[in-house]
Amino acid sequence: MNEEKHSGTRVFTGHIFRIRNGRKLAFSEAPPPRPEPVRRPVRVARMLALAHRLQAEVDGGKYLGRADLARQLGFTRARVTQLLDLILLAPDIQDEILFLDAVDGVEPVGDRTLRKVTRHMPWADQRAAWADIHYLSHHRQSTDEGLDR
Repeated sequence: MNEEKHSGTRVFTGHIFRIRNGRKLAFSEAPPPRPEPVRRPVRVARMLALAHRLQAEVDGGKYLGRADLARQLGFTRARVTQLLDLILLAPDIQDEILFLDAVDGVEPVGDRTLRKVTRHMPWADQRAAWADIHYLSHHRQSTDEGLDR
């Protein structure tokens, strides 16, 4: 009378990892290899490239000015100003920004942070502000990498 029904459930001890091979699903005792990090240009690099293109179109006469540009693109005038202010960055800073990578979706610098650099008009002041930001972002990344280990 004391019959137990087995539901087909098995209990494993230890670690098992799901491995997907196409549509098949398998299990392994060894963890799957880590995927290669996904690298892409940072968002501010794309914004900088857009700023150069928009300024060239304003200079070429496609738009009457910044207000017309904002109206036709559906941006606010303030946003257009923020974008075009990126052109005022020192050329070497612009060059560094264009070669920055976002690894696995982590942006090393954001546009808000970069706007703090554009507030400085002399390029020497911009370089000092950029060095501070660049140091902090590298320091934060190396600390984050240390946590993974």
